Amino acid sequence: MMAAYEYGISDFEYIAAGAAILASGGGGSYQNAIEIIDELSQTGWTGTVLVQDYDGATDCCVLAMMGSPDAADDLTLADIEYSIINTVATFEAATGSILGCFIPVEIGPINSIVPLIAAALSNGDLWVVDGDGAGRAVPELPQTTYSGSSNLAASPCALANDVEDSSAVQSAVFEAPTAAQIESLAGGVVSAFGSFSGIALWPSNANNEYALSGNYIAGTLTQAWTLGEFLLNSATAPTSAEVAAAITTITGREASAVVTNFYITAISQSTSSASLDAGVIRLDNTPDQADSTETHYIYNLNENLIMYSSLSPAPDIIAPDSICYYSESTGLGFSNATADLEGYFDFTSEQSTGNTVSIIKVQTAPELYKSPGVVDSFAGLLRDIGYAGAMPTN
Repeated sequence: MMAAYEYGISDFEYIAAGAAILASGGGGSYQNAIEIIDELSQTGWTGTVLVQDYDGATDCCVLAMMGSPDAADDLTLADIEYSIINTVATFEAATGSILGCFIPVEIGPINSIVPLIAAALSNGDLWVVDGDGAGRAVPELPQTTYSGSSNLAASPCALANDVEDSSAVQSAVFEAPTAAQIESLAGGVVSAFGSFSGIALWPSNANNEYALSGNYIAGTLTQAWTLGEFLLNSATAPTSAEVAAAITTITGREASAVVTNFYITAISQSTSSASLDAGVIRLDNTPDQADSTETHYIYNLNENLIMYSSLSPAPDIIAPDSICYYSESTGLGFSNATADLEGYFDFTSEQSTGNTVSIIKVQTAPELYKSPGVVDSFAGLLRDIGYAGAMPTN
């Protein structure tokens, strides 16, 4: 029997909070996710969304928002609603199917709740698969279990903008043999739409014998829920070690606090033509760089990919293992989106706000690590930012 859950507004909040840690710095802004969930609450919606394992018999697809976290810092519920409506309509026209459920592309504050919002807006007609394709957030589509599948094709892939007027919708449908090619095509379109877009791809239906089955990481939405419930219902902020222990228990993946109660003392960030944010985050063991005796650097491409220490010749953590943010000052996780980082770094004075930051390493989900091409895909991203060393072994 499939495990099934009915998730409402408070559950969405738990999922966003848990995902803000598990996403490894990506998957959208946590602050923005909370604002969007609040907007949904203010509409008067008091229903629930069915979340369960994939049944292998319902037309499904991966549904997400794609683009730069910074460009999407100010997403509204309307932005997501109309992106979903336009993207799903384009996808259903391209595939000739009527969707019955969605699955997230990744774990992230925004991309974990996008399918939930889509189902919430459907008045009970749609449900959400309890899982995703990475167990974390990823920079690009090829770094997912979906991409590693031999029987789940990425295309047709549909993208659409967020206009309310159906006569003004801009959309695109791609057919390509690989997720990497879809990623390349989609990047330019997303940029043209204004740096974010709805995206629907990896159809699972009778034509491919409902190929999503066996090609996703099961249970990850409820894992995010459980971690978020632990964080938001704790009387005081848990320690970093306690959060790491909770992650290990909840996910079955080894987690440990590699850096505890440091400070963000410098950030450099830029957005590429493909709507990816590339940056470097500096962490010191004092709020002032001049007094620091230990420094770590996190290199990200939307998501955190590698962390180096001033005290070691080898990297602290390398993707696909997750490099997760947690703060004992706030009791919350956060992302690399500017709206989230502002709580820990003052962009005006270019100094730490005084809120502490811990880094929790979370071992790669076995399904992701074993998916063909995924580790090589991460290795390619790491080479692009200057790392040519060994990849982690699981």
